[in-house]
Amino acid sequence: MTGRPPKGRRGITPRVKVSGRGRGRLSVAGLLCYRPGLPARLCYRLRRHTGRTGERRSLGEMDCIRLLDGAHQLLKAPLIVVWDRLSTHISRAMQALVAERGWLTVVLLPGYAPDLNPVEGLWAHVKRSLANLAARALSELEILLHRRLKALQYRHHILGGFLTGTGLALERPN
Repeated sequence: MTGRPPKGRRGITPRVKVSGRGRGRLSVAGLLCYRPGLPARLCYRLRRHTGRTGERRSLGEMDCIRLLDGAHQLLKAPLIVVWDRLSTHISRAMQALVAERGWLTVVLLPGYAPDLNPVEGLWAHVKRSLANLAARALSELEILLHRRLKALQYRHHILGGFLTGTGLALERPN
């Protein structure tokens, strides 16, 4: 064996069988936090869904509010959150949870405006880094995703770039 991949026929897409279970999914919610004079911060929540009967297939209102509560504790400051119009963000349950928090202000983006949302740039960056991954198990993907997000938490210049990509200016830290 030479260690090189086998040569295929031109024009035919190679297919690789992977021994893995197709059950389960990961959901991620993230906040890019910007404060004048300080480096950008990333806060995120990762949740594994196993596909059990009755289990929600995405992050819910309580997951989002826990993320916001955690960011508030980390930053020790009131938050102004700019959200897209995801159904979880605009539900009555979420409106009630937001109303209970005097330190939280929510501003909604227009109907379809991914170019104004810096988190969209973050997700595109993360997805590109996972493009050719063939994880054998959901736990393998979960570990890798957690590592990639954790590494991004310390790359403040990249995080700041996602805001710059929206066309908004960010003051540089001294």
